[in-house]
Amino acid sequence: MPNGRLSATIGGTGQAPGKTDGREAAAIDCEKTGGIIARLRKERGLTQRQLAERLQVTDKAVSKWERGLGCPDVSLLDRLAAELGADLGALLRGGLPSQEKPGGTMKQAKYYVCPVCGEVTVATGGAEVSCCGRKLTALTAQKAGEEERLSVERVEDEWFLTSAHPMTKEHHIAFVAFAAGERLQLIRQYPEWDLQVRIPARGHGMLLWYCTRHGLFYQLL
Repeated sequence: MPNGRLSATIGGTGQAPGKTDGREAAAIDCEKTGGIIARLRKERGLTQRQLAERLQVTDKAVSKWERGLGCPDVSLLDRLAAELGADLGALLRGGLPSQEKPGGTMKQAKYYVCPVCGEVTVATGGAEVSCCGRKLTALTAQKAGEEERLSVERVEDEWFLTSAHPMTKEHHIAFVAFAAGERLQLIRQYPEWDLQVRIPARGHGMLLWYCTRHGLFYQLL
């Protein structure tokens, strides 16, 4: 091809005209799809060989896809999407939904709190998190109301955070986190201590905190 970019068409399976296997024919841009495969594979912590073994292909085949020199066979697409935790349509289109929201990419981090030991886990990609023999569910952050917001004061080159929130053993803020761009800072908090946190003022982002009774909250900073 003149531009050196490969493309392929899926959907044709040798069936009679007018019949398909239930999937509409679509053109794949092998270069874009390969880039997504590489990105999602790395986000899930897989090597090319590990992904290849799961799909029962060679690592050379995976390398070829990621370099845009060919596309996965149509029979592999469903399994490939499942292994990468991706939407099949995104693979075919060669693009993923934009993740640019206030706070940057770290705004997409997921927070897990063990109800037994209180351990906090943060995951930035697809993950199954367990602790104390329990599978944990990611917390859903809710926007803080006016009475729930943390007090934020700029002191020289730092944000000084305080709150009148109860800090008893039964009801307290367990952690405060600040997500900005590619950075995430998490500070644990403990009952019987007043909440006073200082974080570097490096631009705007998302401030999150976890109340042991009411869950995860956020406010933009």
